[in-house]
Amino acid sequence: MSFDSHNCFIESKHDKKIKHVGHRTNNVYMINLDETLNHAQCFLSKEDESWLWHTRIAHINMEHLNKLISKNLVIGLPKLKFEKDRLCDACQKGKQVRVSFKSKNIVSTTQPLQLLHMDLFGPSKIMSFGGNYYALVIVDDYSIFTWTLFLTHKRDAFLAFKKLTKIIQNKKNLNIASIRSDLGGEFENKDF
Repeated sequence: MSFDSHNCFIESKHDKKIKHVGHRTNNVYMINLDETLNHAQCFLSKEDESWLWHTRIAHINMEHLNKLISKNLVIGLPKLKFEKDRLCDACQKGKQVRVSFKSKNIVSTTQPLQLLHMDLFGPSKIMSFGGNYYALVIVDDYSIFTWTLFLTHKRDAFLAFKKLTKIIQNKKNLNIASIRSDLGGEFENKDF
């Protein structure tokens, strides 16, 4: 496929001949399938119609599709019999879960503040009592002690972290050795 400022050219993979030409209209390349009816086979689905509707309606269960038809709840849905006679690849992959990690019974740190885990979440749908929509959560690996700092904006994460670290380092008379985060943009900057 190649583009220029006015057209889109769809070429055959085998002989590189142009099979379809799309014309640009309002920043969208449009292909008139009436002109290319003899080659329109490539745009058609090979699936049977019931499975095509299964994918069109967000991989809905076949029993639910049959209920939609029997109660005539969807306009334009053809009167087909939906049978689950095979597995849908997308549904099967969507239902796969990752095996959980084995729980770690040994604490890898030997003192508080040796390793801090951090994450920032938000914006939450509900504002906190203080008028904040974000929260920075910091967990000490050694003691599992958790601090939750509520923030108005994501950009306030470093200043809140800096303020808290001064307090806890003075209180414990220890320095923070390392920090672990999800490498989100709020942690991947010159300040952090």
